Amino acid sequence: MKALTEAFEQLQIPWEQDMEEKFVGYMEGILEWNEKINLTAIKDRDEFIVKHLVDSILCVGFPEYQNSESVIDVGTGAGFPGVPLSIVSPDKEFLLADSLNKRLKVIDDLTGKLGIYNVETIHGRAEELARNKNYRARFDLCVSRAVANMAVLAEYCLPFIRKGGYLLAYKGPDAEEELKNAEKAIKILGGKIIRIESTPLEGYEHNIVVIEKVKDTPAKYPRKAGTPVKEPIL
Repeated sequence: MKALTEAFEQLQIPWEQDMEEKFVGYMEGILEWNEKINLTAIKDRDEFIVKHLVDSILCVGFPEYQNSESVIDVGTGAGFPGVPLSIVSPDKEFLLADSLNKRLKVIDDLTGKLGIYNVETIHGRAEELARNKNYRARFDLCVSRAVANMAVLAEYCLPFIRKGGYLLAYKGPDAEEELKNAEKAIKILGGKIIRIESTPLEGYEHNIVVIEKVKDTPAKYPRKAGTPVKEPIL
């Protein structure tokens, strides 16, 4: 776990002994479940630590993250970045959303066994969940490593965020170009581009796009399931 402890040091995150137990336990649990359910293509532990655990916590020093109490992770997959963030921030409440229920059952099983009590999961497509009054405009922060272009991701995520909250979207090296193509969508959906933050650690290709929710998302968004991908707002 050297890469993880070094990342904690560089990111100035206080390191608690039980954090290591939870990080290791979660990684081992995901890799064990991965033999039955396809959760991750990464099977090497060192690579897993870097690409899943460390990568997930790169936003911890951001003021937008630090000032948030309720966080939704849209398209969480095997629980990234939501579970690592929940381990680092036991004072925050996390809701992890995914369209594949069997992934969420794994997350529920592992977080329960490891005593990670600030995580809940919800099964459903983002387009449908964001129309539910229990989730719409309810979160201080949305995080997502979901594989979707920025215009589509904005339609998935911005409806969940309250006015004054933020979206932190983990994107690759082409973040700037993607963001340029998504400017219209972000504005229509009530967002304002704040900055692209390159990751503070060397060797990590993620950029994190920071978007503020400055006005309510119009009621017609998100559109019905599948439409944002087929007909992105451009």
